[in-house]
Parts: sequence; structure tokens; C-alpha cells
Amino acid sequence: MGKHPYDMYYDKLLPALVSKVEEFRLLDYQTAETATLWRYLLSKKWKKTDEERPLSRLVGDILSVKPSDYMNFMQLAAFKTPGWGEPLSEQELASLFDPRKDQEVN
Repeated sequence: MGKHPYDMYYDKLLPALVSKVEEFRLLDYQTAETATLWRYLLSKKWKKTDEERPLSRLVGDILSVKPSDYMNFMQLAAFKTPGWGEPLSEQELASLFDPRKDQEVN
């Protein structure tokens, strides 16, 4: 994928990205990361670029990201990764169906 026109603002927008990721983590979304949030913004919020879009508007876009929209993006990205749906190995299957030692089996 080519460079996005807003990539040049990444360093200036980093404090807002970090703030948003910290907000997500306070809301118990522990997997949030600045790199994936940036990827979400480039591919979803800023799909259509605007040459005259001020930096303050970009910050507003970052701070207005809803956790549900970000997590939906993350789920779709996980579904698209190679290896999704591959069969489990024998060891993985055994670990799934082995009862825990601290639980009683009837």
C-alpha cells in the first residue's frame, strides 16, 4: 500500500493517538495499540483525503473514535489474517478438552 497523505502528520498526532489508546485501556480494551489505531484511521476514517484538512480536525477525528468501531476493525483484520480457520494440532485439541486439575469432573 502506498503512502497516505496524512502519514506526514503522524509525529504531530502521536500524543492524541497515545491519549486515545490510554482511554481504550481504561475502558478495558487492553489490546489497543497506537499502530493499529493509526491503521484504522488511515483505512476507515481518512479513506477520502482532504488536502486542506487542518491538523485540529485530524486530532478531532482521533479523539472521536468509538471503541466499538475500532474493535470491529480489529476483528475483521483478525479474520483476514493467514491461518484463520486452520485445523488445530493434536496437542491444541487435547489442551482444549482436558479438564482442569482444580475442577471436579462428574
